[in-house]
Amino acid sequence: MNPRMRSLPFTLFVVMLTAAGCAGRNGASGMPPAGTNVTAMSDSATTPDSVLRRLKKKMVIGSTIDPKFGQLNPYGLDVARSTAGKFTQGDLAVCNFNAKSNVQGTGFTIVALHPVPGSTPTLVYASKKVLEGCNALALSPSGDFIWAADFVANDNPIIDPTGKLVMNIKGKPLDRPFGQAFAQPKSGDTAFYESNAGDGKIIRFDVVKNTEQVVAKGFKVNHGKPGSILGPSGLQYDSKKDTLYVVDGANNAVYALVNVTQIPDDCLTLENDAMHFTGCNAASARVVYSGKPLNGPISSALLYNGNLVIGNTLDPDGKNLMIELTPSGKVLDVKNVDKGAAGSLFGMVATGTTAADTKLYFNDDNHNNLQVLQP
Repeated sequence: MNPRMRSLPFTLFVVMLTAAGCAGRNGASGMPPAGTNVTAMSDSATTPDSVLRRLKKKMVIGSTIDPKFGQLNPYGLDVARSTAGKFTQGDLAVCNFNAKSNVQGTGFTIVALHPVPGSTPTLVYASKKVLEGCNALALSPSGDFIWAADFVANDNPIIDPTGKLVMNIKGKPLDRPFGQAFAQPKSGDTAFYESNAGDGKIIRFDVVKNTEQVVAKGFKVNHGKPGSILGPSGLQYDSKKDTLYVVDGANNAVYALVNVTQIPDDCLTLENDAMHFTGCNAASARVVYSGKPLNGPISSALLYNGNLVIGNTLDPDGKNLMIELTPSGKVLDVKNVDKGAAGSLFGMVATGTTAADTKLYFNDDNHNNLQVLQP
């Protein structure tokens, strides 16, 4: 973490861009049939093996209800990549969206759990003023600072691994934060990405330069109240490809922003048809997949091989579906992980470097617990 971030608020630097060479539409016109692969990329002749299909064992790690306030409805989830403060490497960080009253969007606690069955939650941080409506988390790999997206508080606090608030980012360009991802490319500056459910923008916070930039805008939002929010969320960053994946439950689509660390400020817009991009960097964005079986997706996880697992929230009762997609948009598997009420899937994160050691952790809001799928 840059020392300047501890004491100085972000300053929005105006980036002067040359208008010449701005691209128009990216891709052919017209809406493709729902449920089709709409990206220009192609898979090899051999269909890739599904990782999700191999994850046949489901286990409960532990309750996500914090021990002090009794809060419910776990949303945000990430894994600690180093040992620091209250986290041991491999621990899971979870934030609760609801208070003990179970009123949507009133939660304000972050807990940690060890990644083994029978774990009990440890309270890491709590603040109604700072954290209310926490829905997404991202932990830095060095020191495990927590970045939290908070829909109701309308802010983005940074919390150190001991549970101390380092700083709180507030005001524009934040507009109902609903997604969070950490990005550390092989070359370039470290950054966090945040998505707005208020105005459909994707924001980059450059940790080194102390700048904020609107990487993309135009993503569809439904302006839903807490408990019914749909918009850009489920952010995942693939460092091997410098690509940010965005899930949009209002569009039932998944998007890829390629070379995302190089996209300048205010130079990429998703058109109203939700299928094409305009702007100086239109060629940097594409639709990975759109339509069924996606149904109100909010969460996602990035697997070791670059595949994505997407979590639906609007399936009929008795179905809470995970969908595995290749980066080029092939559906490899669909798995129902909870036969209870719809809308139990929110935070997800995957660990492992092979199919044999992959673990897919997910919050189950029907049971207020953290579960894992493994081989």
